Amino acid sequence: MTLPARVSILGVTGSVGASTVAVLEEARAAGREFAVEALTAGRNVEGLVAAGARLGARFLAIGDASCGPALKQAAAHLGIETGAGQAAIVEAAARDAEWVMAAIVGAAGLEPTMAAIERGATVALANKEALVCAGGLMTAAAARSNARLVPVDSEHSAIFQVWEGVEHVERVTLTASGGPFRTWTRDEMAVATPEQAAKHPTWSMGPKITIDSATLMNKGFEVIEAAHLFGLGEDRLGVLVHPQSIIHSLVHYVDGSVLAQLSVPDMRLPIAYALSVPERLRVSTPRLDLAAIVQLTFEAPDEERFPALGLIRAAMRSGGGVSCGLNAANEISVQAFLEGRIGFLQICEVNSVVLEQLIGGRLASIAKSPSSLDQVRSIDLASRTAAVEAVKALGG
Repeated sequence: MTLPARVSILGVTGSVGASTVAVLEEARAAGREFAVEALTAGRNVEGLVAAGARLGARFLAIGDASCGPALKQAAAHLGIETGAGQAAIVEAAARDAEWVMAAIVGAAGLEPTMAAIERGATVALANKEALVCAGGLMTAAAARSNARLVPVDSEHSAIFQVWEGVEHVERVTLTASGGPFRTWTRDEMAVATPEQAAKHPTWSMGPKITIDSATLMNKGFEVIEAAHLFGLGEDRLGVLVHPQSIIHSLVHYVDGSVLAQLSVPDMRLPIAYALSVPERLRVSTPRLDLAAIVQLTFEAPDEERFPALGLIRAAMRSGGGVSCGLNAANEISVQAFLEGRIGFLQICEVNSVVLEQLIGGRLASIAKSPSSLDQVRSIDLASRTAAVEAVKALGG
C-alpha cells in the first residue's frame, strides 16, 4: 500500500478534522509514515496548535486574521510557520501536499478547496459547499489539473466503494437516518428547540450540519453532491430513510443487482478509505454485528413534514447557481434558528422564499451558471441578504 507522502487538513479542529487526525495517528502507529504539510482552523488557536504539535505540521493557518498574533505566540516554541486570514488558508491549500482533506464548513472553504484542486492534489471532499455551490467549476478544474476528488461523506464514500461505472447504473439511493424528528408531527416540530434538534440519533457532528440533518436539507445537499461526483441526473438519485444508519447508500445496477456498503456510523472509516484508496487501512472502528442489531428498517421520506428535499429537487431542475443561493439561504436560516430568532419549521420557510426569488424572482438574473468563484460569491451574498430579509419578515 502506498499512502500519500505528504498531507494537509483544511479545518482540523472540526469534527471531520478531528477524525482525520485520529486516522493519521493510527496509521502512523501502524508504521505508515507520512508528513503533514499544513493545518488550518477558523478561530480555534489552541486546537490548531495542539494538532500541529501532535502531527508535526510545517504550517499552521488561522482564518480569523485577528487571531494571528495569538497563533504566532502559541506556536513559537514548536518552530512551526504560521499565517492568518483567508490568504493564509488558501496558501495552506496550495502548499505541496499530495492529499488534502477539505473540511472547512461553509462558503469559506470554496477558495482553498479550489486551490488544492488547481494544483492537481487528491482532494478528500468533506466540504459540501464545494460541489453544492460550485460543482461545475470544481469538476472542470479537476479535469484540467488531473486532480482527484474523493468523497468523504459516508453516503458518497459508500457509493464510491461499490461503484462500477455510470454506464452500468440505473439509479443511486442515499440513505438518511431521518434525524431526531423522524417521528414528530409538524405541530411538535414547530416548537422544537435547538437543543432538541442537535440530538442526532446516530452521528456526532457540528451544530450546523446536525440541524441540516434534522430538516433533511443536508441529505438534499448530498443529492446535489452525488450528481456532480458520479455524473447522474436528479431523476436517477433518490433518498431512503434508514434509522439505523448501517447501510450508507445503495447503487442499483442495470441487471437488477443492488450493491450497498455497510458499517457502523463512524467517520473514521470513509476518511481512511479516502486516504488509502484503492487499498484499505486497518482502523479501530467498532465492528458491525448484524445479529446484535437484529433488524434494518427503511421508509420513504415524508416530504410534507420535511419539505427540504422538494426544495433541493426544484433547485436541481432549475440549474445554474440556484443551488448555491439555496445553500446560502440555509446557512442564514439555520443560524437564525440556533440563535432562537425563528422556529424550526421556519428554516425551510426562509429557504423557500429565497428559492422562489432565485428561480423566478428578483434574484433570477444573478442565478446563472457561475463561471468563476467571484460569481459564486455574488450569488451567495445576494442570497444571504435575501434570507436575512426573510428572517426579519418572520420576526427574527
